[in-house]
Amino acid sequence: MKTRIRQQLSTPGETLRDKQLHPLRLSLRLAAGLLAVLGFTCAESSSARAADPRPTIRVRATNYTEATAATVSKAEREAGRLLGEAGLNVVWIDCPVGQSAAVASDPCQQPLEPTDIVLRVLPDRARNGVQDSAFGIAVLPVLASVYYEHAVSLARNDGAEFETPIILGFVMAHEIGHLMLGSNSHSDTGIMQGQWERKQVRQIMKGDLHFTAQQSKLIRAEGQTRMSLEATQLRTPSSVG
Repeated sequence: MKTRIRQQLSTPGETLRDKQLHPLRLSLRLAAGLLAVLGFTCAESSSARAADPRPTIRVRATNYTEATAATVSKAEREAGRLLGEAGLNVVWIDCPVGQSAAVASDPCQQPLEPTDIVLRVLPDRARNGVQDSAFGIAVLPVLASVYYEHAVSLARNDGAEFETPIILGFVMAHEIGHLMLGSNSHSDTGIMQGQWERKQVRQIMKGDLHFTAQQSKLIRAEGQTRMSLEATQLRTPSSVG
């Protein structure tokens, strides 16, 4: 099984809808004017992106359950969308189970960097003492685990198993949120609520569950900190003993 790497950016693409113009009526002056306007718009967009860079993290995800690759992929897209709303770009690296460490070029086998996070999709039998009501667990600063069967159960309780990938994506975003926000980061509202019941599932399906503005600010700050640490490590020459 090959490692899959997908980048998910938080900034949506833009579309430009032009009116149809007769070629004979499009003068050189008008064409030049249109090019100037488009050039100014592109330059302005580039300048805005440069002034407001979005931090990026890499998530190495491994699925240890019977969930299909399509289910996990859809969950990853949903988690990336939620983190993108908070201002964080995500690069997903799907790592197969039991891959040989001898493949040095495989990104799943590379040493972890400050911007790397490890995400495990686990079966319930792997709880090892974690309470049944927990839909995941985070170990700062790098490891997040989510329980697939818990997401299935939440979907079944709502009468629609097709919701499972969406709910799993929200659970992924919640646990990654813990890694970015630090300990004691549960809240009374939003995606970082500690307990999810039918009310929260309904909020998920209506698109009403998000990171709060303050949480988003802290997530972006942590992303920038991790990127700075990684840049510092790359600039620092390794010592030779």
